[in-house]
Amino acid sequence: MKYYIIAGERSGDLHASNLYKSILKEDASAKSRGIGGNYLEKAGMEIFKHFREISFMGFAEVLMNIFKIREYFNNTKNDILNFNPDVIVLVDFAGFNLRIAKFARKNNIKVYYYISPKIWAWNTSRALKIKAYVDKMFVILPFEKQFYKKFQFDVDYVGNPVLDAIAQFNKSDSFLASHRIEDKPIIAILPGSRKQEIESMLHFMLSIIPSFKDYHFVIAGVSNLESHYYQQFTRGGQIKVVIDETYDLLSHASAALVTSGTATLETALFNVPQLVGYKLNIFSFWIGKMVVKVPYISLVNLIVGREVVKELLQDDFHPNIIRDELHALLNDAEYKNNQLKGYAEMKTILGSPGASDKTAKLMVNYLKDSNKSS
Repeated sequence: MKYYIIAGERSGDLHASNLYKSILKEDASAKSRGIGGNYLEKAGMEIFKHFREISFMGFAEVLMNIFKIREYFNNTKNDILNFNPDVIVLVDFAGFNLRIAKFARKNNIKVYYYISPKIWAWNTSRALKIKAYVDKMFVILPFEKQFYKKFQFDVDYVGNPVLDAIAQFNKSDSFLASHRIEDKPIIAILPGSRKQEIESMLHFMLSIIPSFKDYHFVIAGVSNLESHYYQQFTRGGQIKVVIDETYDLLSHASAALVTSGTATLETALFNVPQLVGYKLNIFSFWIGKMVVKVPYISLVNLIVGREVVKELLQDDFHPNIIRDELHALLNDAEYKNNQLKGYAEMKTILGSPGASDKTAKLMVNYLKDSNKSS
């Protein structure tokens, strides 16, 4: 069968690649094409466009690039029709993917959605659009099944694919030596994977370095950005940057400064004490403040249902506050241990790995059943 997969950012690309590997186990003749990145390409998908061409964050940034996004969308519609897939597999990335879902419905193409957009955080009415345009939804957070139930939409909870990614990870014994960071403990900096968020966050994260002279600060970089991009942040080589080695970095870190997103969950699963921040331009922030309907921004806190990790938003993401919170994580045993207890609670709620295999099996079986009935 033919699968058109759309993953619009890096974590979606990773999880979609693992899903496609699992699909190939269930459907050896599977062919795929779509929008993704290096992970999906390595998994065997034919890349129509790389996700970095349309990866914009924040309301203001999307408005500024609306014509580029529209052209990208129209080109994608034509590519889908030419490929003629049995199903379109959408991965998160709501703004773009919900429009694709509507287009697919009009053209009688099946739509499976893996990793629900965070519509429970804001614009919950989008659940009605998903119900109208999506044939099957596969959710990765336990509370999402109940959320969709309020809209009379029965979805499959499949577990969290981050557990799969970490289960496949093999720690490098040479990581510290290869980056020459053996003499001091490490503070990991996870600033995000898009330029807009990196440039909003990283200056503040790095500003506290003089207060922690006994630690190495190491930035987790990503290869979907230009190789020279991070040079501007290294302060003449004083700050290390590792590319696509986030899990190795976390497996050696004493604490982490993390931009809100999937990285907060990954950091917690590695049992690394963390401080979570997020900062937008003022226009995007005030729009977000008016529409966001959840009490937390980090997945750790949302899953557990209380504050496990400290969240610093907008003006609170200030060097003095960052410094004090990081100092507490490193030196206050009770403060640190309370966070680690919260991590243990989160892991119990999430359960075991296997999301990719479970989702692939469901998808292939649903497609086979629909083909029999048609």
